[in-house]
Amino acid sequence: MKGVPLLINPWIYDFAAHDLWAKPLGLLTIASALRSRAFSVRVIDCMDMHHPSIEKDEVLRLKKGPYGTGKFRKEAITKPTALSHVRRRYSRYGISMEAFLADLSSVETPSVIIVTSLMTYWYPGVAEAIRAARSVHPHVPVILGGIYARLCPEHAKAFAVPDLVWDGSDETSFIEAFIKKQGFLPQPTSEDLAPHPYPAFDLLHGLDYVCIRTSSGCPFDCRYCASRFLNPSFSRRASEEVLREILYWSEEYGIKDFAFYDDALLPGGDGAVEDLLRGIMRLEKDLRFHTPNALHATRITPRLAHLLFEAGFKTIRLGLETADFSLRMKLDHKLKEGEFENAVEALFKAGFRADDIGAYVLAGLPDQSPEDVYNTLYFLDSVGIMPFIAEYSPIPHTALWERAVAVSRYDILREPLYHNNTLLPCWSEPQRADYVGIRRAAQAVRDKVRCSNHGEGHRFSA
Repeated sequence: MKGVPLLINPWIYDFAAHDLWAKPLGLLTIASALRSRAFSVRVIDCMDMHHPSIEKDEVLRLKKGPYGTGKFRKEAITKPTALSHVRRRYSRYGISMEAFLADLSSVETPSVIIVTSLMTYWYPGVAEAIRAARSVHPHVPVILGGIYARLCPEHAKAFAVPDLVWDGSDETSFIEAFIKKQGFLPQPTSEDLAPHPYPAFDLLHGLDYVCIRTSSGCPFDCRYCASRFLNPSFSRRASEEVLREILYWSEEYGIKDFAFYDDALLPGGDGAVEDLLRGIMRLEKDLRFHTPNALHATRITPRLAHLLFEAGFKTIRLGLETADFSLRMKLDHKLKEGEFENAVEALFKAGFRADDIGAYVLAGLPDQSPEDVYNTLYFLDSVGIMPFIAEYSPIPHTALWERAVAVSRYDILREPLYHNNTLLPCWSEPQRADYVGIRRAAQAVRDKVRCSNHGEGHRFSA
């Protein structure tokens, strides 16, 4: 076989982007699986803020978060015509085009180019990466996978124009069903296959943190979320395997910060999460853990909250979405009245500070009013934790998609650029005008929480 597999994580093209433990976990898992079959692999991560093309002083300026988070490098680019009406700067986030082309040229005729994708409305960056790759390696087959490819395969074929769009659900089946089928890989033996190969983070130029996934899929089926479509079944890794992975990155690469990428880290009554937390405590290492994908508050008992605190969890995000339970019951069935407050109380009593705990609040839902978002912010103010607004993005193959198509003033059915949450595509113009006030109200609550956090008091009595 001539050449090596080349894996690419494209740029983000958007109005805003922030590195909140953002890594191409699926792509790096594929890279690891390929290496387990004795292949040399090249990865070009356009979002790698430690790329040699980025000066060290710029890296230090961008990486300001206490746990490895920060800003991405960006450069302003021309907005697509569909977004020309938006009065915000549109940017390419990540390394420069020159740096990307240089990296492409350094790979001598790859055997295959594998490109991943995330948000549907980031597809211009995907298409640009494929065009650039073909300009350097015109005769190499390009395979596109990832979330955009899964959710909008026909659009991906027409606009990103890969040789093949992969619409399967997991990395292992991707390798076996397509790369091997196309003749790029030999038939592996059973000894070559690791059940959960560690993602190839070491192929990046620098690591501020590592992302961990202890499970696949989600037992819930929320109307606004595509997790069930992307991963139809829910499965969990053995706690011992996850612990070995954490220990590996800690001891071999000095990693202290770990972000859990699970859609559902806590659900399941088998005690697996408690076993994992106790195992982390037994490691007796100074590690920090973060939950950017949100925890299910209904699963947080006083005992579990204590284990989370003692194991070193520093960033707790809870999925609230809305405090209006008449609306909530139309969206999901994750919470009953009073359960959220009980979870927060348990976290406070376990030792978490108010600004360690945040809750995601959905805004821009079809048939949702700005008043509902304000009321949810007032609720979080009364509870005493940090609100974080998550603007709703219409997602194909979700239960809420048809309603979103019906109410949106944009043609979200044909143009994924209109899925961009910045547009609040399912709210009217008067509702959008209220959103400035919503953002200010959310910031005011966060400021209040931070100010009150200097003392020991909080909303609940011990």
